Amino acid sequence: MKLKIQEVKNIFSDFQKKKILIVGDVMLDAYWWGHVKRISPEAPVPVVLVNNREYRLGGAANVAVNIRQMGATPLLISLLGQDADGHAFLDLLDENSISKEYIFQSENRPTTVKSRIIANDQQQLLRVDSEITAGINKDESDRIYQNAISAMAEADALIFVDYDKGLLSAGLIRKIIKEANKRNIPVIVDPKKENFLEYKNATLFKPNLKELREGLGLIIPKPLQIEDLREAAQLLFDKMHIQIAFITLSSAGVYINDGKKDMIVPSHKRSIYDVSGAGDTVGAIAALAISSGIKNSLLAQLTNIAGGLVCEQVGVVPIDREQYLEECLRLLT
Repeated sequence: MKLKIQEVKNIFSDFQKKKILIVGDVMLDAYWWGHVKRISPEAPVPVVLVNNREYRLGGAANVAVNIRQMGATPLLISLLGQDADGHAFLDLLDENSISKEYIFQSENRPTTVKSRIIANDQQQLLRVDSEITAGINKDESDRIYQNAISAMAEADALIFVDYDKGLLSAGLIRKIIKEANKRNIPVIVDPKKENFLEYKNATLFKPNLKELREGLGLIIPKPLQIEDLREAAQLLFDKMHIQIAFITLSSAGVYINDGKKDMIVPSHKRSIYDVSGAGDTVGAIAALAISSGIKNSLLAQLTNIAGGLVCEQVGVVPIDREQYLEECLRLLT
C-alpha cells in the first residue's frame, strides 16, 4: 500500500516528539584512516600511512545518535570507565546534544573501545578491541536500574541494546521490563547471545539471523524460506511471550510476525560498503515507530529503508534525516 506524501511527512514530524529510553552497552568507535603503499619489511603486513583519526559514538550510544538525528530525544543509560576514552565519549555526547544525565563512570572497568584501521577510504584492515566483558557489580547494576526508573517517567518507549559487554544481567533485564510493562511503555530489544532468552514480555524482539540461530540453537537453511522464519518466530512467542518477532535478514530484508500475520519485506538494491551499526539504526527507527503506533507492515518498511541507507557508508554512521525522508518519499509514496 502506497502512502500519501503528507502521511510520510507526518510520521517524521511525530518522531520528533518522542523520548526514547536506551539501556545498554556503549562504546567508543575509533577510526584510523590512511593509505597503503608498501608492505612492512618486518612482517608480511601492509604499512598504513595514517592521515586522520576520528572518534564516533558506538553501541547503545549509536542508537542514541540515530534517535537524535531523527529529531527525537534519547535518554541514554549506561556506564563508562574513568579514563581518557570515557572523557572523549562524554565530549562526543555534548557534540551530539545527547544528555549525560544517566551516564556514570566506573572505577572497575575501562571504556569499551573498538579501533579500526581503514586503508584507501573503505578497506578495513584490522580491528582492535579494548574491553572487559565481565558483569558489572551490584552497586553499579542498582544504579542503572534506578536511572531507568527515573527516565521512565518521560519515556515513550524503551530499547535494550545488548552487546554482551557486561552491563545487562538477567536480573536487571527482568526488573526493568517488569517496571516498563507496569507503565505500559513498549519495550524493544536488540539482543546478543548471552541474554538472548532473558527478555521475556518484551514488545518487539529484534535479532538478526546469526543471533537467532545462536540464541535458539536453530539451523535455518539457505535459501531462506518464510516457513522456517515462521517456525523460529513461534519459538520466540512460546519461550518469551513477546508481542512482535522482528528478524533482520541482511541483504534479504526483514521479517516481521505478530502472531497473526507475518511477512518478509525485501531489501532495496544498494551499494553496500559496511554493515557496521546498521542494527543500531534499525533498532532506533523501530523504537520510534512502535512509540508512534505505526502498523507492523509500515514499521518493517521504514526500518528496512533506514538500515539499507547506513550500509552505504563506511564505518558506524547514523541516519541522515533529510536523506532518509527523501528515500521514504521515493519508495513509499
